[in-house]
Amino acid sequence: MGWTSVGPAPEAKKYVMLSAPHTTNWDLPALLMATWSQGRSVNFLGKHQLFRGPMNWLMRSLGGIPVRRKGRHGMVESLTAEFAAADEIALAIPAAGTRSYSDHWKSGFYRIALAADVPIVCAFVDYKTKTLGFGPTMMPTGDPDVDIVFFQEFYADKVGKFPEKKSEIRFRPDQTIAAG
Repeated sequence: MGWTSVGPAPEAKKYVMLSAPHTTNWDLPALLMATWSQGRSVNFLGKHQLFRGPMNWLMRSLGGIPVRRKGRHGMVESLTAEFAAADEIALAIPAAGTRSYSDHWKSGFYRIALAADVPIVCAFVDYKTKTLGFGPTMMPTGDPDVDIVFFQEFYADKVGKFPEKKSEIRFRPDQTIAAG
């Protein structure tokens, strides 16, 4: 279809796969195909509404984990326990947590990686260059002000299907980010 997969699959056996920009429902199938083409499997977080009725079986069989985005539900702690129990796990999380524009990224991916002591792999779908795949891997330092610069530099030139929906690459300024 004219797309090129770039970057080798991550070597780590456990990691958070950060997905950005996320501006269309087609981003997930594209990243799943890029991951599968490398012989790897991946779990992903999706809003709980996607897991209703017959879609529940499909989404879960593809590796989906439903998330209720409103309120606190212990997701960081739960997923940290999943990482501790697994020999291998890759968990894809959209950075902004939405396909719509947001003035900041959600910090859950960062807090999960920090608490689980696993690296973050940059994954992307770039509609401008028609490339998708894997970028660099980083181990979070625990200093989100430093680490966000890494993401800003990598994702700065990545363009979503709907560029106007690309979220700003920053954490919410009034948020304290700590593991767990």
